[in-house]
Amino acid sequence: MTDAVVARSAKLGDSCLRDIPRLLSKEEIRNLSQIDSTRFTLTALLEFGLIAAAIWISETWWSPLVYALAVVVIGSRINGLGALMHDAAHYRGYANRKLNDFIGEVIALPTSASMAGYRNTHFAHHRELNSENDPDWQRNVGLKEYEFPASPGSVLMRIMQYLSGLKSLTAVTGFHKNKDTRDIAAAVARARLFFFAALLVASIVLGFWKLLLLYWIVPLMTVFLAIRYIRSVAEHYAVEHENVLTESRTVVAPFWELWLIAPWGLNYHLEHHLFPGVPCFRLGELHRLLMTRKPYPEIAHVTYGYFSGLLRDCAAARYAEMAGSTSTS
Repeated sequence: MTDAVVARSAKLGDSCLRDIPRLLSKEEIRNLSQIDSTRFTLTALLEFGLIAAAIWISETWWSPLVYALAVVVIGSRINGLGALMHDAAHYRGYANRKLNDFIGEVIALPTSASMAGYRNTHFAHHRELNSENDPDWQRNVGLKEYEFPASPGSVLMRIMQYLSGLKSLTAVTGFHKNKDTRDIAAAVARARLFFFAALLVASIVLGFWKLLLLYWIVPLMTVFLAIRYIRSVAEHYAVEHENVLTESRTVVAPFWELWLIAPWGLNYHLEHHLFPGVPCFRLGELHRLLMTRKPYPEIAHVTYGYFSGLLRDCAAARYAEMAGSTSTS
């Protein structure tokens, strides 16, 4: 990433350019925005530990069923690391920004993304939410899997395409082909290249390439991408694009759905867009506070359940007009 790109990204920031209702006081925002580096570190170690445990259990008690469960666990925990990488991209991991960015890049490695590259497009997404200048929105324009309304069966079929690996190539290249995603510091690019090259060579020389394939590539290209698709739909699709309180979605869901799909506050996506400086661990608290502040509870798009409420939202007829207009934007 050039110095000019870094300076521009830092200057523009991650705040939405449209007006946001005054729902919290400055003191409340300041309190909720406190960084908890210890919790962030322990959470990252927990995610890596769960991945290691899944590999050990699968290798110790090998069977097709145990392996399949391991793939689900690992893919979902890569998603969990992605959630932490997302927080680091917003400078919410550590107060020391150099440490924040270093750990953020380490956490990002299992996802194949660079945190710095992700930050480039993600900040633009926050500023230009769901508009022609939103890189995330534009990347999906014209793709059938992002056209709504769609029946629950159709949405589930789309998820299965990601889960089976049929969408792996287009999903991965769709993210990495963006020039801003690739525009990272030369030192970061070299370090990432060295890491992946060294890992590949070591896996061949030391004979653990099969483990790499079974317990990283397969979960990454199947479960992780399927979860990412579900989250993408849940966060910004099949919603009414009327104002900042309705064009992102918060999903209140049971623990098992959150653990699998949206750990560490990822389900509170509307709250995150309103207040991107609040760390993921405080988003639940933020949601409960906002639900006491009018007009938030009357207007905010809150859905209950990923495999229930979200599927109903996707099929709702009232989104037909919205889907037609955005697919041609």
